[in-house]
Amino acid sequence: MRDLRRRTRRGRRTGRPAQERRRRGRVRLHPRQRPRSLGRRAAGRHGVPPRRGVRPGRPRHLPRGRRARPRAGRAVAGQARPRERLVRPRRMTRLPPALMPLWPVAKRAHRAATRTVGLAARAVGDGGPRSVPVRVSPTSRATAAAEPDHVRLHPVGPPLDLLRPLPAGRPGGLRFWDDVRVLRRPPRSVLEVEGGRLVGEAAATITPAGTLDRETSPYFGIRRPTEHPVHLRLRYPEPEHVAGTVVSLASHASARNYYHSLMDALPRWGLLQELFPDVRPDRVVVGHTTRWDRQLVAMVGLDALPLVEPTHALHLRADRLLVPAIDNQTTLAPPWVSAWLRTHLPARDVRDKPRRLYVTRGDRPNTRRYVQEDALLPHLERQGFVRVDPGTMSVQEQIDHFAAAEVVVAPHGAGLVNLTFAPPGVRVLELFAPRYLNPGYWAIVDNVPDSRYRYVVAEPVDRLRSERAMQGVQDDVDLPAAVVLEELEHLLAQDADGQEVPGRTDAGQDGTEHPRSPERGTP
Repeated sequence: MRDLRRRTRRGRRTGRPAQERRRRGRVRLHPRQRPRSLGRRAAGRHGVPPRRGVRPGRPRHLPRGRRARPRAGRAVAGQARPRERLVRPRRMTRLPPALMPLWPVAKRAHRAATRTVGLAARAVGDGGPRSVPVRVSPTSRATAAAEPDHVRLHPVGPPLDLLRPLPAGRPGGLRFWDDVRVLRRPPRSVLEVEGGRLVGEAAATITPAGTLDRETSPYFGIRRPTEHPVHLRLRYPEPEHVAGTVVSLASHASARNYYHSLMDALPRWGLLQELFPDVRPDRVVVGHTTRWDRQLVAMVGLDALPLVEPTHALHLRADRLLVPAIDNQTTLAPPWVSAWLRTHLPARDVRDKPRRLYVTRGDRPNTRRYVQEDALLPHLERQGFVRVDPGTMSVQEQIDHFAAAEVVVAPHGAGLVNLTFAPPGVRVLELFAPRYLNPGYWAIVDNVPDSRYRYVVAEPVDRLRSERAMQGVQDDVDLPAAVVLEELEHLLAQDADGQEVPGRTDAGQDGTEHPRSPERGTP
């Protein structure tokens, strides 16, 4: 048998020829290295030897020593054929960090473009399966009432009416907290649509009559129903028909943000199982391509089902469409969501985990990082704090670390969603930039029994800024370290009612007591 090995000019072995490796699906060749037939040597295109220094089987655009990855969807020797093509998810905010100060202007331009394109699309639409929605229904109940032959609503449990106490923090008297204290939600429900469609990366729900159901198709930052990005196209691609049951767990940002994957997507699966415990869907639309999404779907058993990634090109039409509804667009964390997550994603090992955490967001500008982190950390370390970066951990490691935490200090960021798993009595100090406050983690902490929460906002603070006027989404947090330490002392001396306990001291992780210092707040 002809020896398939050959030596290069330097005497090194290159292994099997490139055409054999390509035949086995191990490498994708550069066009200049593809042979005309498998009978030719894989030395170059049309049998012409490649230029010196280029190995057969290594594309010219790759540096020396690296090999190209197999083409997505192609079977690799010794491995199973992938079921779905992996798609790089988009960030929740599409602009790069350097351009994030332009986000408010870009968002207004996006809303205006959506209204304009949607108006033209509805004018030229023919009402067919490729047309944009002709109307918008504000609630699933109204959608079911308008199309009783094709749409049914399955509610469960009572409505939610919750008034949370105002949090303590610096400065006090902010209008923002008054705007987010009340949480009123209709009963939890699952929308069932015969012949329903799912469109776009937000998996918007559209009925056979062309109605967009707003309750199961939320989107952040819009003020009118016609600003939903589902209207940003003149026509959709031809829908893919699925003969059977399709379940949609996708939300407006679940495939781009860890918070929304955890708080919006997974609890929808729990709600569906509560109402339809015996359903076995033919497809499940849920984000599963990011590192955290792959872990999350596996932790609740969704990886055993056929999954569909919500992308811009998504357009499915199902014989039976089931869409669980969770109204968490304002990130106010319904208590049942936190309870379901703690039950189904329990901590496994909290031994040797630090009891005091400082959660970092790195050092890249315009990422909500804490600018004076280097000045603060030495003081925190003397009190037993450990710096952690949730982005470098697995999901289970994040759960275990926060399940062991007694005190958490952090700038606002998605890693704090792991406070869902914090133990009763946890104390949290959250740092904000002046133009962007978010109630999400205050609401999560409020769901933890006997917890304490405190905030501090960097200057200059507009006390009358409303919840809808929070525009500096990625602004960095620049607070003096002495201010953070002073607020930390107030947090450690705070009782269950938000009042300070006079003369209280608090021990660090090493057991050393650190008395309060009324002058500067430093230990």
